[in-house]
Amino acid sequence: MDILFASGNVHKKEELESLLSPHSLHLPSEYGITFECAETGATFEENAMQKALSLAAAANGVWNGPILADDSGLLVDALPGELGVRTARFGEEEAERELTAREKNELLLSKLAEVEDPKKRSARFVCVLVLLQAGRVETFRGVAEGRILTEIHDGAGGFGYDPVFYCTEAGACFAEAGTEMKNRYSHRAKAAMEMKKRIGK
Repeated sequence: MDILFASGNVHKKEELESLLSPHSLHLPSEYGITFECAETGATFEENAMQKALSLAAAANGVWNGPILADDSGLLVDALPGELGVRTARFGEEEAERELTAREKNELLLSKLAEVEDPKKRSARFVCVLVLLQAGRVETFRGVAEGRILTEIHDGAGGFGYDPVFYCTEAGACFAEAGTEMKNRYSHRAKAAMEMKKRIGK
């Protein structure tokens, strides 16, 4: 199945495509499609739906196949409301500029500097996929439970907040877990597995 993916992020597209194999994902730019989405939802589900519907409107007349959108983020129990649907923008309003992934990780660690008990550093990655197909809307959700580490782990893999997230099921930091392990335990992997069960192999 060929699926139009509501993103401009090549890395995310490649990761999700490998999880959904043999289905193929295509970026809107491949078809000259541009779309904008404000992502004003209060939940991951609302934001993923906004992206899917925005792309469907922008792709009208160009693409008539299934459309997939995702929204994901990090929830940190000790910092309620600071990340979640705002994960990608974490710290940027305060800094009044875009922050690099490392700067965001350093900021997160600094905010948890006085939280020494690992149990109180509990966190989870959440991914929600919304699939528009033949007039139907289907939603799939994946969660990876874990905690925020006390320092950045510069592993060979991962991106975003992976260098500071320890996944309980994987027994490793996501940046050091390796592709095979992430493809089993990550939030995106779990959501993709649910989707594959529905659409078939």
